[in-house]
Order: sequence, then structure tokens, then C-alpha cells
Amino acid sequence: MTVLLQSSGMPEGVEIQVRNRQFDLQKHLATDWLDNDPFKTAFFNSMSMSFPVGEKSFIDSVRAYSDKIQDPKLLKEMSGFFGQEGMHRREHQKYNELLCQKRNYDLNKLESRWIKRVEQLNKRGKKILVLGGTVAAEHFTAILAERLLEGWQVEGMPNGMKELWLWHAGEELEHKSVAFDVYQQVGGTLGLRKFMLRIFTYHFFVDLLSCTFSMLRHDKQLWKWQTLKSGVKFMFGKKGFVRELWPQYKEFYKADFHPWNHDNSNLLNQGIDTSQGLEKPA
Repeated sequence: MTVLLQSSGMPEGVEIQVRNRQFDLQKHLATDWLDNDPFKTAFFNSMSMSFPVGEKSFIDSVRAYSDKIQDPKLLKEMSGFFGQEGMHRREHQKYNELLCQKRNYDLNKLESRWIKRVEQLNKRGKKILVLGGTVAAEHFTAILAERLLEGWQVEGMPNGMKELWLWHAGEELEHKSVAFDVYQQVGGTLGLRKFMLRIFTYHFFVDLLSCTFSMLRHDKQLWKWQTLKSGVKFMFGKKGFVRELWPQYKEFYKADFHPWNHDNSNLLNQGIDTSQGLEKPA
């Protein structure tokens, strides 16, 4: 595989910092902590359930190309990416274990769908395929991170949960171009990139909603009219999940796409401070 020597696409002034944060979620996870809404709560809890195995896969897929990267700036960014994703994995594993303890969910059962999905991808045996999946996932999480930092849904979160989700969101924005730049440098193609976003999107929604429904079924909330009504509005309403993410989601399919073409570094400046629940860099 040809190695392309090109610089990192991260803007000057943006620096990946590993923040060793811990969160007290004890009093929240037994409740419908997001707007007192069972569907919204289960949806975000299901996203958390996907993160530990997902973050490990992201780290492994980028690290697999460490020996192919010669740009010192990108190598430093990769190191920061590994550190941040490692912290996210640790904190969401704690979140998930506590959630299952508080609500009597089966952790192994809920995690298994995500573990099987990663195993299926890895069995295909091509490193570039796995990296392409990471690039797709990082695009998705970067869009969601921006929405959260702009205030979407966070007004309904209690402080402990708000701090965790905004910390995670802020760091997702900081490192949003790392996997993409590695993919570009090692010769990843536009066709594969577009294909992997389609595949990721399909499996993401299938697995995430399956996990959400499992939680709601366990809580005896799944077939309640209010839950169904809330779910449809949350997913497809005017300020719903799909409409909030769609405009930037489709940018990924352009040939000249780069994560920092959409410069939202202003959200880092205003977002990583105590007023939004994120600690301010030293």
C-alpha cells in the first residue's frame, strides 16, 4: 500500500488534550434521567452501551497504521486520540455497569450485539475496512457532539449526566479528523469511505434501536402510547435526531470532504469550560 506524505488536516490552535475525568452518576441512572422521558433515556443509555467496545475498535483500527504515518503532527494527534478514546471507554464502561446494576439489566446481553458487530467486521480481515468503519463512526459522533455542545437535549439532563455527555462531546470534536487523516494518508478511497458510512448508519440504527427497545421492554415502557409518541417525535420530529444530524451527515459523501471543512472550533472555546460542565484546559 502506498504511503502518502501529507499533513494533518487539524487546524492550528486546536489541540487534543486527554482529560482524566470521573463522574458521579449514582443518583441518576436508576431514573429516567433525560427529561423524565423513558424513550430518550433508553436511547442515550443505549449509545453509552455501544461505546466501550466501539472505542476499543476505533483505537485498534487507527493504531494498526501507526508504522505507516510519518507526519509528526498527525502522530501526536493519534496519541491524543488513543488517550481520549481510552478515557471514554473507561467512563462509559463504569456507566454501563452501574446502569445495569441499578435497573437490573443484563449487561452481557446488551453488550453482545455491539461485540458481535465488531467481530463480524474484524473477521473480514482487511485493516482498511475496519479503519473505514472508524472514519464513518467518527463522522457520526462528531455531528452528534456538535449538536450536544450547541444545547440539543442537554437542557433536560441533570448536572452529573450533562457533565459526562458534554465532556465526551467536546473531546469528540477535538479529535474528529484523526481517523480520517490516517485513512487518507494510507490510501483509503472515496468509494470505500462512502460505502462504510452507509453500512455503519444501517447497523448503528438497527443495533441502537434494538438495545433501546430491550431496555424499554424490560422497564415495561415499550408499548405505552406516551413512549411510542415520544420515540417518534425524538427520532423524526422538527428537532429530532434524524433532522438534527442530516444536513452535516450528507456532507461526508462529497469528494472534497474533510471533517474540519466545517470549522466548529468555537464550540471548543466556549464548550470546554465549567459553565457547560466541561473542565477548562490548563
